[in-house]
Amino acid sequence: MDRTTTLAIDAMGGDHGLQTTLVAALLALRAAPRLRLLLVGDEALVRKALPAHSAAEAARLTFVHTTEVVTMDEAPSKALRNKKDSSMRVAINLVKEGRAQGAVSAGNTGALMATAKFVLKMLPGIDRPAICAPMPASQGRPYMLDLGANAECTPEQLGQFALMGTALVTALHGVAQPRVALLNIGEEEIKGNDAIKAAAAYLRKSGLNYTGYIEGDGIFRGEADVVVCDGFIGNIALKTGEGVAKLIRDFMKAEFLASPFSKVAALIAKPVLLRLAARIDPRNYNGAALLGLNGLVIKSHGSADAPSFANAIAVAVNAVEHDLIGRTRELIAAATRTT
Repeated sequence: MDRTTTLAIDAMGGDHGLQTTLVAALLALRAAPRLRLLLVGDEALVRKALPAHSAAEAARLTFVHTTEVVTMDEAPSKALRNKKDSSMRVAINLVKEGRAQGAVSAGNTGALMATAKFVLKMLPGIDRPAICAPMPASQGRPYMLDLGANAECTPEQLGQFALMGTALVTALHGVAQPRVALLNIGEEEIKGNDAIKAAAAYLRKSGLNYTGYIEGDGIFRGEADVVVCDGFIGNIALKTGEGVAKLIRDFMKAEFLASPFSKVAALIAKPVLLRLAARIDPRNYNGAALLGLNGLVIKSHGSADAPSFANAIAVAVNAVEHDLIGRTRELIAAATRTT
């Protein structure tokens, strides 16, 4: 059976554009032999910037020419209205048309969300899309949403996020009843604002495996499989965690370079240090699914380097192989029937 996965890559998006996306595309091809990529952007610029690659890799690349680019500071409404031939818009159109099974972009988050929602529409029963990505943890692999798409949410929308996160963990990791928790300032039932308390009441009746509130440190202990919050809180938590990871790396580097003795110690500990660095490196967690859409779109950090963007492509490959959209649609339909 042909298990080829075809993805549309917004080659022009992100802080670094072609110098990142094209190197990442080749890394992704080498990691996934059945992957085919549609490189979406100004074809002349893409061809000129594409690094040296083999004939076999060239056979798995297709160029899709576009004439416009959505800038990182462009208003979503302007991008949606005026940039219909942008690399971002065309990449999403390719998913809508069935030419690609998913799209990957490091572009403007607001524009990507608005465009994807307009082109692909929402799954039945879902009001808003949410950004969902895994977080590092001492055990397990917790997924957190929303990470920045929706600054304010109703209790019902937080319940929908919980359902979508449950569907993702079930589809990608085979967990039948993922543990769902609400991010809050304490674990006690009396803690939190009115919206959080109302969401908790909603989730207790949802039929999901709702385990209660979780504090920020509980995320990194792996105390839940799905952590639900609004996008304002989620984005702050995500960026804080990434900043702490970088701080730890910087502190360790400074200490191991502080003296000749510590440099020798660093050489001895190098294998352990490399494994630790990989476990906390935000690049290895790059690639967030825009859940709730009637099609697969993966958002990369705008500042991603090539290995990081390649990881986002790998997330898309994994989602396609596990039929994330189809299984999410089924689980949402089943939940709707039981409510």
